[in-house]
Amino acid sequence: MDVLGSGHEQVVFCSDPGSGLRAVIAIYSTALGPALGGTRFHPYPTEEAAVADALALSKAMAYKNSLAGLDLGGGKAVIIGDPHTDKTEALLRAYGRFVESLGGRYLTACDVGTHNADLDVVARETRYAHGRSEAYGGCGDSSVLTAYGVFQGMRAAAEHRWGKPSLAGRTVAVAGVGKVGSWLVDRLVEDGADVVVTDVDAAAVERVLARHPAVDAVDDTATLVRTPSDVYAPCALGGALDDETVAALEAEIVCGGANNQLAHEGTAEALLRRGVLYAPDYLVNAGGVIQVEDERHGFSFARAEARAAGIFDVALRVFRAADEQGTSPAAAADRLAEERMAAVGRLATIRLPR
Repeated sequence: MDVLGSGHEQVVFCSDPGSGLRAVIAIYSTALGPALGGTRFHPYPTEEAAVADALALSKAMAYKNSLAGLDLGGGKAVIIGDPHTDKTEALLRAYGRFVESLGGRYLTACDVGTHNADLDVVARETRYAHGRSEAYGGCGDSSVLTAYGVFQGMRAAAEHRWGKPSLAGRTVAVAGVGKVGSWLVDRLVEDGADVVVTDVDAAAVERVLARHPAVDAVDDTATLVRTPSDVYAPCALGGALDDETVAALEAEIVCGGANNQLAHEGTAEALLRRGVLYAPDYLVNAGGVIQVEDERHGFSFARAEARAAGIFDVALRVFRAADEQGTSPAAAADRLAEERMAAVGRLATIRLPR
């Protein structure tokens, strides 16, 4: 793996044998500000797999933060291990000390395998841990605004495709009804959509059906993909849009909360050829990072929600740019993010008095 050729500013390997900590912190860019990105706690099969994930996720965070209009760069950390058995106070605090040692170049938050309470522990060793619990002055669960942002992106896609920013009367297939997916279902039902769901966790499906008896459920994702729908919303694991899924997809729009949905670089073009409007994942799921960023200023849910509502306008801008450029929305979003990183990042060359 060519780490030095990946375009990252800094990659840090963290080891504390006493606590069992083995972690990688990847900083892709600080052109717009300190690199913000969550900490993923996962039992990677190899160190190389952990590094690859950190590199990919940190780059995606740079683009996400840029497109969201935040004065933040992109970074990500991964802790190698099983969060159910390996997570301890000592390990989290050791990790916090490594974050602190970077002097604010990297700001951490929650991700898969870490929760608000974990960041409370990490914050005992560093000033740069965010996404803490409300009891400790943090923003709490960011899944609410993540789902809200996805919903705004879906409304924008509906406006672009059908001329009306509403899912009323449309069928939306939601793959994965964990925290983000279940909140998204709430929004869709309220908007008048017909919703079909699936999840590997049967209990998660049961909780959704208990709240919304009119929602339908199918056994698995393969069935859901082939279910006639207007919108397909992948809200579970990354890589959800592989060649087989794209070929079988019945929906006109893809818009969901999962990270890294495109299985490979050609997937966006494959969707375009099939006439499917793709809402780039890092654009529409930015509500969570908007919520976490707001914590740095004394958290206000209303203020963060108002900013997350802006995902609607950004998504429309991306869709229109893609049409004008004759390219996929994924390529158009990348271009807009890169342009902002270059234009605003250049201002750092204007030296200020000290």
